[in-house]
Amino acid sequence: MLKDITIGQFFPGTSAVHRLDPRVKIVLTVAMIITLFLAAGPISYVIIIGFLAAIIGISGISPKLIVRGLKPVLFIIIFTAVLNLFYTPGDYIWQWGFLHISKEGIKIAFFMVLRLMLLIIATSMLTYTTSPIQLTDGLERLLGPLKKVHAPVHELSMMMSIALRFIPTLIEETEKIISAQKARGADFESGNIVQRAKAMVPILVPLFVSAFRRADELATAMECRLYRGDVGRTRMKQLKIERVDVCAMVISAVVLGSVITLGRFGL
Repeated sequence: MLKDITIGQFFPGTSAVHRLDPRVKIVLTVAMIITLFLAAGPISYVIIIGFLAAIIGISGISPKLIVRGLKPVLFIIIFTAVLNLFYTPGDYIWQWGFLHISKEGIKIAFFMVLRLMLLIIATSMLTYTTSPIQLTDGLERLLGPLKKVHAPVHELSMMMSIALRFIPTLIEETEKIISAQKARGADFESGNIVQRAKAMVPILVPLFVSAFRRADELATAMECRLYRGDVGRTRMKQLKIERVDVCAMVISAVVLGSVITLGRFGL
């Protein structure tokens, strides 16, 4: 299961999606999230699915990788579907005790599951096609106006990008610790919930120690390189809005406008 967690990973490439300005990708990701919550019918979701499929195809990211990234949240998706399916009032077609299934519940459960899956895919594409450095620069530029009120924009952006970058590293470290503990005879699968929770202690303790050690090493490395935050910092690559960015924004605006228009008619 840990190998299926792909959030925070970056897959280098030369596609048009990879070349997009990070600021544009962040804004388009937020716009996609808004679009998903404004979608109200099957036609709107078909447009969104087609748009995401085109992005995945252009980026060159394997669809198998996209599906694998959904496995860690499969329980949340199923749990959400069950709650909406059995607890949505309406025209009941089946009822047993306090459990019931209605036509409205089936519809809401289906669209809720679809919305969650598309939301995860859309946000994952941002980290798949954007390096941590680009993500930091994009966030810093977008949050730039907050510097006027003395907000630590650069530090916040740096912390967010470092946190995303360290997710795959911590997952890999967790797998190594689990393998080492199993080699010593540890059992993480048998027993009740309390016993399984206690069995996680030999994993969590060395994982926290490793995480703090890596954080300390990173801080030392940054200090040795005279890192002083945003003071006097220069950038080798300047962010510029290119023609491909304008095209991406226009197409996204058309998709968002279409979904908003269709949502008024419940389509």
